[in-house]
Amino acid sequence: MTTRPLAILALLCGLLFGGLLVFVPPATFLLALIAVVVGLLVLRTPFYGLAGFALSATFMPLATVRLGIRITVCEALLAAAWAGTVWQLFTQQLQWHWGRTEKALALLMVFSVIPFLVGQVTIHAEGNGPVNWIRWLLNLSTLWLVPLLLPDLRRRELLVNLLLLGNLAMLVVSLGMFARHRNALDMIPLLKHLHYAHPEAMQDIFGGMRNRLGTPWVHPNLSGGALILFAPLAMILALVRRGWGRVLALAVAVLAAVAIVLTGSRGALLSMAVVLLWMAWTGIPTSRRLIVGGLALSVAMALFYPPLQKRLSTMFDASNASTEVRMDEYRHFPQAMARYPLGIGFKTDPPVPGSGLLGISNLWLNYIYKIGLPGMLLFCVVLGRWWRETRPQGRTQRPTPANAIWLGSLAGLGGALLTGVFDHYYSFTMVLVALFWLMLGLNLQGARQRPDSTTAGPPPGADPDLTARLGPPGGLP
Repeated sequence: MTTRPLAILALLCGLLFGGLLVFVPPATFLLALIAVVVGLLVLRTPFYGLAGFALSATFMPLATVRLGIRITVCEALLAAAWAGTVWQLFTQQLQWHWGRTEKALALLMVFSVIPFLVGQVTIHAEGNGPVNWIRWLLNLSTLWLVPLLLPDLRRRELLVNLLLLGNLAMLVVSLGMFARHRNALDMIPLLKHLHYAHPEAMQDIFGGMRNRLGTPWVHPNLSGGALILFAPLAMILALVRRGWGRVLALAVAVLAAVAIVLTGSRGALLSMAVVLLWMAWTGIPTSRRLIVGGLALSVAMALFYPPLQKRLSTMFDASNASTEVRMDEYRHFPQAMARYPLGIGFKTDPPVPGSGLLGISNLWLNYIYKIGLPGMLLFCVVLGRWWRETRPQGRTQRPTPANAIWLGSLAGLGGALLTGVFDHYYSFTMVLVALFWLMLGLNLQGARQRPDSTTAGPPPGADPDLTARLGPPGGLP
């Protein structure tokens, strides 16, 4: 480009931003300028958008920003990452290769059009169905960003470090604030400062469960479910890393274990126990010590924090109020299936206001509630194809620097799916869904590149020298 066009472009930019500075407050102008710079950077290098998503989604998952519509900060970064990725696909700096799991997920997303349209017509409730549907599709799409932007172990290690850093920041803030007064309500001023939506709902949740740990995930069960996705990954990485990487992983593993106990989430506690037993059965070093240490930690915390002792003693009691509610949900669920054979769509979450029905605290049944039985079966097809590609080859699994992310994410995903027996959060809860599919993508990519994997190497039909010819993905230098 010659000097004259550059001068004209500079003049136009000066006039534009000068005009904005005249008509808008300085603070708004500064935010707009930063947003433009970040947007251009992510458009050029979409990996940075995914990195920002990983950090913000684990640290302040429900912090919002208004961009025409109200959306979480991390989802805005995810959308920006996709904008950059689409541009690089258009300019052929990236190429798309779908595996069987990605194709099955695409089929699930296409099918969701039917319950979305049915729900728009038949469900009479407040809510923006189109926006909720598009946000859900955006959250699912993190599975596809992994092979596009994270094709090598170095890039995946970097993203995992950001996920762990975000979790560490969230845990330090949550545990630090809870330790002062042992009251979850202390978290509310911070979340309001981050522009969390529905402050009245936060007040009800934290006020009704003030003795349980408050986190940026708001609900204690949701907090436990989110932590179970990352705690096993941190444990296994702590075994194979050295230096600051080991300190980071170990800090997340220890603090996550403490936080899971303090949330009092039955699903998270049982899932963590099953994951530790699986790690011991597969021969992962120190896993038996982790089981003993976890039991000792739980007992010690209960002794010094009586509300936790009460919670642990009653959470598995059949007369527990929460258990009774869940039993009522199961008893009424057949009525919901009969009334909504194709699900209720995306305008609202179960139960539909005024229907006289209850919701459902189960991952798979919530799929039926939202997008019908065919939708749940398609979800199972996706999981089945993922499992065939990523399942361990043999019983004994020894963690190494090369397979630690695959093994840790496999344990975390298993724990997340186990929580689905008690809670529905990994089905349609925004942001947490995106983290689930991002972890599944990391696990899938690690499995495909295992030395012992039958699917190792590039996907069928791919050019094995593609990465070498195209250079680093996402425009990274």
